Amino acid sequence: MNDELVRWTGPQGLPRFDLIADDDFAPAFDAALAEAAATHEAIAANHAAPDFANTIAAMETADEALGRVASVFYTLAGLASNPAREDLQRELAPKLAAHHARIAMDPRLYARVQAVAAGADALAPQDRRITDLALRDMRRAGAALDEAGRARMAALKGRLAVLTTDFAQHVLADERDFVLPVPDDRLGGLSDDLLAAMRAAAASRDLSGQVVTLGRSLIVPFLEQSTDRDLREAAWRGWTARGSGAGAGGAATDNRAIVAEILALRHERAELLGYPDFAAFKLDTEMAQTADQVQALLDEVWSAARPRVLADEADLAARAAADGINGALEPWDWRYYAAHRRRDSLAVDEAEVKPYLPLDGMIAAAFDVARRLFGLDFAPFDARFWDDRVRGWTVTRGGRLTAVFVGDYFARPGKRSGAWCSAMQPQHKVGAGQRAIVLNACNFTAPPRPGDPALLSWDEARTLFHEFGHALHQILSDVDWPSIAGTSVARDFVELPSQLFEHWLDVPQVLDAHARHVKTGAPMPAELRDRIIAAEQADAGFATTEYLESAMVDLAFHRGAPPADPMARQAEVLADMGAPRAVPMRHATPHFAHVFSGDGYSAGYYSYLWSEVMDADAFAAFEETGDPFDPATAARLEKSILSQGGSRPADALWHEFRGRKPGIQPLLRGRGLA
Repeated sequence: MNDELVRWTGPQGLPRFDLIADDDFAPAFDAALAEAAATHEAIAANHAAPDFANTIAAMETADEALGRVASVFYTLAGLASNPAREDLQRELAPKLAAHHARIAMDPRLYARVQAVAAGADALAPQDRRITDLALRDMRRAGAALDEAGRARMAALKGRLAVLTTDFAQHVLADERDFVLPVPDDRLGGLSDDLLAAMRAAAASRDLSGQVVTLGRSLIVPFLEQSTDRDLREAAWRGWTARGSGAGAGGAATDNRAIVAEILALRHERAELLGYPDFAAFKLDTEMAQTADQVQALLDEVWSAARPRVLADEADLAARAAADGINGALEPWDWRYYAAHRRRDSLAVDEAEVKPYLPLDGMIAAAFDVARRLFGLDFAPFDARFWDDRVRGWTVTRGGRLTAVFVGDYFARPGKRSGAWCSAMQPQHKVGAGQRAIVLNACNFTAPPRPGDPALLSWDEARTLFHEFGHALHQILSDVDWPSIAGTSVARDFVELPSQLFEHWLDVPQVLDAHARHVKTGAPMPAELRDRIIAAEQADAGFATTEYLESAMVDLAFHRGAPPADPMARQAEVLADMGAPRAVPMRHATPHFAHVFSGDGYSAGYYSYLWSEVMDADAFAAFEETGDPFDPATAARLEKSILSQGGSRPADALWHEFRGRKPGIQPLLRGRGLA
């Protein structure tokens, strides 16, 4: 086995990616799986009476080598996929599922955990917490089932692992393979920077001219700018066809049957455990607790958003009619006419905004906010990563190394779409302890020429701040055990730090210091900043609607009996909502990776909104002091939430910080829907 997959001898404790070959992974996984199985067997077969040290603490670190190998592999599989890595992902999915199911349902381990949990009141608070969570998680995994039930549960998990891997790879293939050439005589409306990005995208695929691909930072501005309605339609259809059988991969990447099977197997899994449906199972451990409470929140926000989006639809349809377009406003028209409206009524043009938002300036802005709030400093260091444009920083406080932060910001073939944060290594205090190594991944358009600055849209700058908020949750983690470190919290609580951090993008002191024109160095004018924020609220009907559609479809899929035809159920939910036809779901079912490439956000896509209720109220705590960098409030935020990970229930952490339940009005005001 290549020791580099476990030892990590690179700068700042990172792996030496240049010393790792794809052929190294399979034997490394085999060895790490065998080691983990043997370690768990030793715990289960221990003749000594169960106690915290020989059972719970031992289980916390039993998979350490496996976790390190998996961390390297899945980092590369998400950021630099290739056929060898995709083949191994498919091979690993059932193996890893079987390994985890075997441990989680081992009756000997379950009996030991039960014995420790019976005396957990005598343990230290974090020891008691991980004991309680271990018992809860084993019960939810099926440890209390009879032998036949455990066997069926293991089979379900193995099949789900295969299906969710296939789902994700189909979406990635459709995203990677779609290319829409745009002829030289059909470039109307396209800005110089978008044209440069389209030509760079063509060149990266050894094509001439300019093309549209499915990277969000390319296709969204194309839909906003192109005067060619037929090309807008072709681009939009390619974007929304991912995983549907009509995408670039055709029938080979059709996810619709996979979705139906995933939903059926999830439902059976929930019933095995005594729950009426998968939503009840999933929400039992979340802040929301019940599907009825989730639905009530979604309905309340929808009742505020629907009148706005219908008014917007009428306005944009009138603009389209004035352009000579007969018939209904189409989905490929919405962004185009909304962009025109922003330019006409608010004088906001992306070409005016982007020069003030260079990537380096926005990274510096995020770092500066972290310094002013929490005393963190960031210093770059050199390392060999999977791509030459990936960057690393050490994170220090008071001169002491606190964490390592890695940023992979640019789109490229083989990198999955979207933006995310992951901990390559979580913080903990076991033994000598370890610092967090945290990764932010985005899919911004790289500058067309080396040395040119990468320019972000306002939405992309907000995405950068969002993911960095997740990173801070990992960086500031200060807990004893890896299983409760950083973002290991309830799903409907995990978005609170990320969405809260977005608020500092709007703070004038931050923009004055870092939103500076790439050519003149002048700060962004205050009146432009105000116009941008007003434009965000002007589009709130669209943004809220496309999100709520996805959240409501997700919840409906997992309540009650699973639909035999998920696409028909999707259509039914949207019709019942009265959703406008011209505003489709943010993530249509065949490429809804949040929900179907794993269980993370299944029956949980609502959590962004649930967390937004809290993040709006949390930022109000700073506003109430008159200082967005108020030291006492920042210290309380770190002490009560950011450092705590999952060491206590989420509602207890929230109440410690805010002292009361959050209210929905700050959210509605923030979205311009109050």
